[in-house]
Amino acid sequence: MCGRYAATLPAESIAALFRTIGPLPNWAATRNMAPTQSAPAIRRHPATGERHLSLLRWGLVPHFVKDLKATPQPINARGETLSRAPMFRDAFARRRCLVPADSFYEWQAAPEGNGVRGKLPWSIARADGAPLVFGGLWEGWRGPDGTVVRSFTIVTTSACAALRDLHERMPVVVEEADWPLWLGETPGDPARLIRPSEAEFRTWRVGTAVNNVRNDDATLLDPV
Repeated sequence: MCGRYAATLPAESIAALFRTIGPLPNWAATRNMAPTQSAPAIRRHPATGERHLSLLRWGLVPHFVKDLKATPQPINARGETLSRAPMFRDAFARRRCLVPADSFYEWQAAPEGNGVRGKLPWSIARADGAPLVFGGLWEGWRGPDGTVVRSFTIVTTSACAALRDLHERMPVVVEEADWPLWLGETPGDPARLIRPSEAEFRTWRVGTAVNNVRNDDATLLDPV
């Protein structure tokens, strides 16, 4: 799964990387992106076909729900069941997005006998230093009072062999050559991209300060 990640690329760099069109959002880097926070995501405009960079709230709110407070807002969507899950199937068919990140965190149970209780956080990044690009789904919801919430969820799949000891799931990582397919710019079945990543990763233990969503500085990514 993916419950926290780091995203520090400036909006200008994201726009250049993904060749987006339109105004840039006022985006502040974070080393501790958490659910309900706003994060950069790349979407394809259905009418023009252009790519746009937007800030979306992490935690999907389907367009058809009536009561925002009473509705689950999942931060992850299990890739194997997207096409038949009522919460996700419409977004998977029509509203896929790309979510850039530097790294993401996973928590591993502390080994027995080392005097540490609970779970230990790890950071995971690409070994080649390139940004991670997660496959996501987005939705637009409008409340009875006119309130608009644009939100997203990160699609997950089985973990690749290199990460399986940390967690059995991982985000779907979309390679640059597959961005057009995931965004719906080229024909094809996006479901074929829902698979464990073949990229090489580096992993390192980080301090428990990341456990608190209020902590957000560069030291969160320091190895311990």
